Amino acid sequence: MEKVLNHLEPGRVWQLFEEICGVPRPSKKEGKILAWLKAFAEKNKLKYEQDIIGNLVISKPATKGQENKKILVLQSHVDMVCEKNSDVKHDFNNDPIKPQIDGDWIKATGTTLGADNGIGVAFALAILEDQSITHGPLECLFTVDEETGLTGAFELDPKLLKGRMLLNLDSEDDAELCIGCAGGLDTVATFQYERVNNETDHMAFRINVSGLKGGHSGDDINKGRGNANKILTRILWNLERMFEMRLASIDGGNLRNAIAREAIALLTLPQKFKRDFEIQMEEYTTHIKAEQKSREPDLSITFFDSVMPECLIDYPTQTSLLGALYACPHGVIGMSPDIPGLVETSTNLASVKMTPKEIIISTSQRSSVTTLKRDIADMVSSAFQLAGAKVKHGEGYPGWTPNMDSEILEVMKNSYKNLFQKDPHVLVIHAGLECGLIGEKFPGMDMISFGPTMRGVHSPDEKLNIPSVAKSWGYILDVLKNIPEEK
Repeated sequence: MEKVLNHLEPGRVWQLFEEICGVPRPSKKEGKILAWLKAFAEKNKLKYEQDIIGNLVISKPATKGQENKKILVLQSHVDMVCEKNSDVKHDFNNDPIKPQIDGDWIKATGTTLGADNGIGVAFALAILEDQSITHGPLECLFTVDEETGLTGAFELDPKLLKGRMLLNLDSEDDAELCIGCAGGLDTVATFQYERVNNETDHMAFRINVSGLKGGHSGDDINKGRGNANKILTRILWNLERMFEMRLASIDGGNLRNAIAREAIALLTLPQKFKRDFEIQMEEYTTHIKAEQKSREPDLSITFFDSVMPECLIDYPTQTSLLGALYACPHGVIGMSPDIPGLVETSTNLASVKMTPKEIIISTSQRSSVTTLKRDIADMVSSAFQLAGAKVKHGEGYPGWTPNMDSEILEVMKNSYKNLFQKDPHVLVIHAGLECGLIGEKFPGMDMISFGPTMRGVHSPDEKLNIPSVAKSWGYILDVLKNIPEEK
């Protein structure tokens, strides 16, 4: 693969990041990147340990004179969200990510970039490799399957870490220090359906919703972005009542932690309604695009003739499905009364997928308040249970309670102010981080989350800011020098 980042600074960080881009690493399929990390450790004569689930720790002794400092854990996850535009051919299990430079940003080519959290991994590796950096004892923790269930953090072996001070490298703004996050819960609804014969006097159409920004269901949920599943459902629900519409298939969204960018449906309706249907679709397109024009300028709603499907979803299930999807809440449910601007509770209608016998709807809920997280999950459940679906909740994950007396927070605030002559923004975020689970595994762990500036994560618009990587690198090196000694 052609190297395009070699000339950027800090050189070794960018070189490592580009090498990481070349290693496929979908969630739950991290074998290749873990083997690559082990080879890195062996090449640099560094000790490593791995637990049963796959989490890997590479350790590095303190530099001379720094042996009495507290052990610092540098933590990042090795998997990435695998999203691509529908017109892009890319096999995430085998193909490398192809980074490209766009002004001050690094982007991929029609896919997610994987800077979340590949750049965090690159920072840790560059520190492990460089013998000129001043630091105390280090443990670099690389967790698996963060993006689709936080499995690595859930199953993290407590024997793997000795350190009790942790810098999570999975945040997305170089001026921010994150000290807390929301907890989350997944809710999955399943409809059983029967395949029935086509109506003899019907013709087939496809409706495609695309061009939406998508984004992270935690970080971007308060931006009012369109959800392709909700837009498509709105159209289908109305068509069912107006034109005796029958649904053959529906597919929208992909990942539980990404806002759905694209959705498509195959439907039939009586030929006598063809012209009225076309007029109505033009009206829907005009009205919905006008509603979304400020937030979603590239929204596309298209419809076109299609080959008749082999069969249809039985009508009772179709009606129940569309009613439940239309009723299912999506977006911000409540804002924090204590922290201005913080989303307290939200829910994401993430994906709608079909098998030959089932229609599976995946949703995710987040809240800074445990009881409200459960409340919104139950609200989602009720919409689908009333429609006759079977509903299951995942295990969920805890939030991370802020500690304003954190020792590492004080170190990082002082270092930031000394380097950049201003205070960092200390905040709690609505997205989920592994820190909540790690804190449960290691009581008393002193944690903070930080990282360079990224935008559009969990979508093909993901991009990494070049100047912020250099800024973050210098900042991390200064923090390493100022880790306190053991008392």
